[in-house]
Amino acid sequence: MSSKMMKSILFSACLIASILVSAGCGKMNQKNYNRLKIGMPYSEVVSILGEADNCSSSVGLKNCTWGDEKKYINIRFAGQKVVFFSAQGLK
Repeated sequence: MSSKMMKSILFSACLIASILVSAGCGKMNQKNYNRLKIGMPYSEVVSILGEADNCSSSVGLKNCTWGDEKKYINIRFAGQKVVFFSAQGLK
């Protein structure tokens, strides 16, 4: 494979990776946080924020987080409905 072709493949891979990363982060913002409501079904939250980065469950309760320790949205669900939500670092 030529050096020029390798550079083209590497550039394409980097471009695709940056698009995917920015698309995921793009949903985690103050505007979408303001759309969240108590009682909202889990499926509607996912349609707003995308799939959670981390979820844990215990006895009918589910705690999900989008983001990391610096910028995140945390939502607690009971019976697949939002009962509490909080955020940090949104813009």
